[in-house]
Amino acid sequence: MNNSELTVEMFISKIVEEFPDIEREKITADMKFRDHLEWDSINALILIAMVNVEYDVTINAEELINAQTIRDVFKVIETKIEK
Repeated sequence: MNNSELTVEMFISKIVEEFPDIEREKITADMKFRDHLEWDSINALILIAMVNVEYDVTINAEELINAQTIRDVFKVIETKIEK
């Protein structure tokens, strides 16, 4: 996958697929996901695994901890894809 194929909207769609309890209409790129999602270590691992499978990118716990918004997580993925 090249960078031109990756958009934050596509990333949000993947999150909605992985977490079916989330309503798509309530998710924005700039929302602080920990404030709006039932965030725990299991969901963090699910997100890390989803990123690995969908984008062939490994993000670590520290990168996820440092990310405040969905856009922040997306930027980490985007940066790793560019390498």
